[in-house]
Amino acid sequence: MFGPGSAPVLVLSSNTKRDSGRKVQLENIQAGKAIAEVIRTCLGPQAMLKMLMDPMGGIVMTNDGNAILREITVQHPAGKSMIEIARTQDEEVGDGTTSVIVLAGEMLNVAEKFLSDQMHPTVIIKAYRSALEDMVNILETKVSTPLDKSDRSKLIEVIKACVGTKFIGKWSDLACNIALDAVQTVTVEESGRKEIDIKRYAKVEKIPGGTIEDSCVLRGVMLNKDVTHPKMRRRIENPRIVLLDCTLEYKKGESQTNVEIVNESEFTKILQLEEECDYVEKVCNDIIALKPDLIFTEKGISDLAQHFLLKANITAIRRVRKSDNNRIARACGATIVNRTEELREEDVGTGAGLFEIKKVKT
Repeated sequence: MFGPGSAPVLVLSSNTKRDSGRKVQLENIQAGKAIAEVIRTCLGPQAMLKMLMDPMGGIVMTNDGNAILREITVQHPAGKSMIEIARTQDEEVGDGTTSVIVLAGEMLNVAEKFLSDQMHPTVIIKAYRSALEDMVNILETKVSTPLDKSDRSKLIEVIKACVGTKFIGKWSDLACNIALDAVQTVTVEESGRKEIDIKRYAKVEKIPGGTIEDSCVLRGVMLNKDVTHPKMRRRIENPRIVLLDCTLEYKKGESQTNVEIVNESEFTKILQLEEECDYVEKVCNDIIALKPDLIFTEKGISDLAQHFLLKANITAIRRVRKSDNNRIARACGATIVNRTEELREEDVGTGAGLFEIKKVKT
């Protein structure tokens, strides 16, 4: 209990122990080596797969260092730093996660001897930095080979070097071509600057059934959606597309109201006010004014809005994910609009060649 105006007191347990010096340095090295030993057998063409159980009880088999380390719970700070190395390597390069951990483990192993000889850590680090500068210089001047990005065969060779040690190596030709086509599809050059954002604009859609050989790159966007009304068109060539991030339905009242009705006309008027027919009609008219063939919205579409859109021969798809909406915007050149009254002609996407709904047999 604290009295008024008193400051809280931090009480340390008598069992609390703080280590320092050479002992901690050696413990850190042992933690790093332990992490490296876990995934050492995942490196190279003779790599073994690790069988992991995720928190949901599912089984995952992989020899990807980063995927394995993601599932491991580590408390030691040095061990966490090793896992962070793999994560950084995966985000920056996309390959070499196992190699970088094994290399870091070996560097720690070599440094252990110098620490045993009473050498200061800063001296060891300085030597490592000097070695790094020499390695980078040798790589740039003697070892590295220039790569022509326009030569597809050379690019395939580079990708095969990454895929060869993976589980999918059996289908390496197919996987390499799919990977290269996917990256080239999402590559955009603007004002001399090249942007390749595979995390936001490249999506892997998994469909049960079939074989790995059935996999392919779709030059477009695939959604697991259907039209909101059965009479809407399911195939449109060169569609005019409008993308929305707003609802096309009436907003239900939050409070209960008792109304006394005398005649039938008053009932009709109240029903119209309750469903906000005028509001829905106005929203639909804002869309119809641009004469689109197709609209996507991240929110819902009411039955009344479907009626107005169907009369104007407009196909509508609702509750699209934000990430999918962004991909559609990139593919067709449309702009996502939050309010229908702000719609303009330049917001309409006309870059899509075909919109089609198909049932994929599984």
